[in-house]
Amino acid sequence: MSKYRVLLLSEGFGSGHTQAAYALASSLRKISPNIQTKVLELGSFLNPKVAPLILTAYKKTVISQPRLVRMMYRSQYKKSINRLATLALHRLFYTHTHNVIRQLKPDVIVCTHPIPGAVISRLKRLGLRTPLCMVITDYDAHGTWVSPEVNRYLVSTPDVRSKLIQRGVPIQKIEVSGIPVHPKFWEHTGKVEFQQKFGLKNMPTVLVMSGGWGLMSDDVVNAYLTSFSDKIQFIFCFGNNEKAYRKAKQNVNFNHPNIHLIRYTNEIDQLMEVSDLLVTKPGGMTCTEGLAKAIPMLFYNPLPGQEEKNSQYFTQQGWGEPITSIDVVTEWMELLINDYDAVVEQRKQNIAQIDRYNPTQSAHSIAEMVEKSKVLS
Repeated sequence: MSKYRVLLLSEGFGSGHTQAAYALASSLRKISPNIQTKVLELGSFLNPKVAPLILTAYKKTVISQPRLVRMMYRSQYKKSINRLATLALHRLFYTHTHNVIRQLKPDVIVCTHPIPGAVISRLKRLGLRTPLCMVITDYDAHGTWVSPEVNRYLVSTPDVRSKLIQRGVPIQKIEVSGIPVHPKFWEHTGKVEFQQKFGLKNMPTVLVMSGGWGLMSDDVVNAYLTSFSDKIQFIFCFGNNEKAYRKAKQNVNFNHPNIHLIRYTNEIDQLMEVSDLLVTKPGGMTCTEGLAKAIPMLFYNPLPGQEEKNSQYFTQQGWGEPITSIDVVTEWMELLINDYDAVVEQRKQNIAQIDRYNPTQSAHSIAEMVEKSKVLS
């Protein structure tokens, strides 16, 4: 049988975009053994020396100048990446993109970040015929995702679809598929096995995640959380932030048998399964992974723009709550201590509700594009 090729392009501005690409690749291979996938962070692949410098500068700007980032996000909210900016991107960083496509010969190109999407859109204007799918990895639709050359948009919610329609995207190009997460997040195998694996006790457990760049919540919240460690078990996941990990190891507040400190791990699905509450930054991927696991979430310090929108959406749906004051943390800690059975029961009900979602809908939509491209080629 014919082998089909899907090229998935992302960028490293936070880990969620690339995680979505790998999740799609996994689901595509799962639903069809005839589909071959390739995931690339395009800028880093083409410019391995320059790209890390740009990402570092962007990260520092987000951390040190959040008001500026918020202002830029809002000022460009309804605007696509214009052709002059796209040309500049192509000339400076993406010159060899067409060579990559010619070598890999994909039947469909999928972009989980708007910048490679804009570059591929330019190539399509210049004659590239490969179908382009944009997978929007947040619960909002910034204008930079929009381009007339996109053949299909996969979006998280009907509200995002409506925003795209308002920007002139034909409705037939848009499919509400949910944000793709790895299939393992939709599995609910129970706690006992993972409690034994990670050396955890059978007691109320809170998972605190730092976000894709290792951005922990403020020290006040962390210290306050640890004050409940006699009755609640905590797992602090520091991601790639080795400095914060070492600092916590030396902090007396974290020196407790019910507090577990973890560096970067590929087992977040298992840690969510074994936990009763997730404290996290509201990245689109992390929120969707938490939704798949039906775990209640508390959101801290959302980054300007997308994370603020994600927090608003999940709060409105009743799946999460922002930490607007220390009282919010207190209420949840007391709930876990005094009414733990109710928390467990509510999660069971949430699992029953989310089971109606199709976790592979995005992959099936892309597989359909592949089949169609073969027929038309």
